[in-house]
Amino acid sequence: MGFFDRLKDGLLKTKQNIVAKIEDVLKKSSVDEELFEKLEEILIEGDVGVKPSLELVEKLRKVAKEQRISDGEQLKQVLKEEIRTILALGDNSLKETSRNPQVILVVGVNGVGKTTTIGKLAYYFKQQGKQVILAACDTFRAAAIDQLEIWGNRTGCQVIKHSEGSDPAAVAFDAVKAAVARRADILIVDTAGRLHTKTNLMEELRKIKRVIEREVSGAPDEILLVLDATTGQNALSQVEYFNKALELTGLVLTKLDGTAKGGVIIGIKSSYQIPIKFIGVGEKMDDLRPFDPHEFVEALFN
Repeated sequence: MGFFDRLKDGLLKTKQNIVAKIEDVLKKSSVDEELFEKLEEILIEGDVGVKPSLELVEKLRKVAKEQRISDGEQLKQVLKEEIRTILALGDNSLKETSRNPQVILVVGVNGVGKTTTIGKLAYYFKQQGKQVILAACDTFRAAAIDQLEIWGNRTGCQVIKHSEGSDPAAVAFDAVKAAVARRADILIVDTAGRLHTKTNLMEELRKIKRVIEREVSGAPDEILLVLDATTGQNALSQVEYFNKALELTGLVLTKLDGTAKGGVIIGIKSSYQIPIKFIGVGEKMDDLRPFDPHEFVEALFN
């Protein structure tokens, strides 16, 4: 099964929760104000979010009026294009740099699949023939260091680590030095998702970022926030919180398979315009792929 088919399968519950309901309404209703209100309700219940849903339907109203659309199928195509336009905002591709190493700082709360995502990212880059080093900067939990080492062994990547409880910024410093000395192509930095207070966590992440900036001019090249699609609207507050502290360059949405809350991807992009760099739709090593807005919308609607 190719990735597009896996994506279609993974988005099945989201499709049933949003697209199937929309199609049902479009078949039974004429294009009038009652229909638009029903569409708003479906989108909001589908985890798109209140404000993005209202804005999306308002755009549909405007286009329907301008183009004198009276057919449900036509309106569905307009909806598809509007969603595609939202998801395509910004540059969803990874930033390219001529220098080595390219430094990717990965952040996110515990439980979203952050370390697993890093392992899959390492595999993605290794498949391109790149030398990858991993930095175990989540020193708050011994299990996090062990988990990253497991992924390092699986993907053939060296892991730079200190003992549990060590200063994460010191690990980042050593990792950058190692990546530069060994002329690695990519350095992926894991970070903690939980400390005693949120303030402590954000200050620690900012400190890691400062160390990287000081040692490699222009780095980190990417600051990626990993989000769990199954959390729905909770993901929006995570984006706001991490973006305020770190100025995120991109998002990685995991666990899209098996959730009915995949509509949150539309709400996040509409609200924050932060590029979506990767999506995950399964447990396999190659189930994390660069995000393609066109492919995503086609998989969702077809």
